[in-house]
Amino acid sequence: MGEKVSMEKTEWEPKTTVGRLVKEGTITSIYQLYSLNLPILEPEIVDILVPNLKNEVVYVSIVQKQTDAGEQSRFKVAVVVGNEDGLIGVGTAKAKQLRFAIDKAIEDAKLKIIPVNRGCGSWECSCNRPHSIPFKVVGKSGSVEITLKPAPRGVGLVAGDPAKAVLRLAGVQDVWSFTRGETRTTLNFIMATYNALKNTYRFRLGWRRVLK
Repeated sequence: MGEKVSMEKTEWEPKTTVGRLVKEGTITSIYQLYSLNLPILEPEIVDILVPNLKNEVVYVSIVQKQTDAGEQSRFKVAVVVGNEDGLIGVGTAKAKQLRFAIDKAIEDAKLKIIPVNRGCGSWECSCNRPHSIPFKVVGKSGSVEITLKPAPRGVGLVAGDPAKAVLRLAGVQDVWSFTRGETRTTLNFIMATYNALKNTYRFRLGWRRVLK
C-alpha cells in the first residue's frame, strides 16, 4: 500500500508587519487598516478579518500569446469578492488552467478590497438606511464611464449585469446608473463600477460613516 498523502493546510506564516499584527490579534477589524492607511499585502489578512467573504466569477476569456514554441493559450479571469455589507474587491489573473486563474484572481481581489460608503442619498426616500449610495459618483475604465446615483428603496439595481454583480456584493441594493462608452467591453464595465464605488469614500464625511 502506498503512503497516505497529508491534505492538511499549512499554517499561515505572515511575511509583513500588518500580517503579524492581524495574526496576533492586535488588529481585529479591517476598518482599522483603512483608518491607519495600512496596506493589505497578504490575502490571508482578509481571510481572518472578513471571514464571510463571497466571490463571483464575472469574466472569463482566452488570450493567446505568440512565442518561439508557437501560440500559447491562457485563461483570463475577473473575480468580484465582497461581504454584501460595504466591502468590495475586484481582481484579475491569467493562467493556463481555469481553476488556477480563478484562485489567483480571488487572491488579487482580496488585496484590492475597499470599503464602500453606503447611505440613502435619494430625496424620494430619506430613510437613513445604508441601502444605496449617499451621493452621485462617477467611475471610469478605458472607454467606459458609469455614473451611479442614489435611488429610493424598492427600485433595485438599475444597471447592466456586470455592474449588478459588483453592486450586489458591495451591499448596494438600490441605485440608478448611466453609462457611456463601449460597455460591451465587460472587464472595463466591471472596473468602472468598482472605481465609482471607490469614489464614495473620497470625502471626509464618507470616512466617518464607514468607520462607525
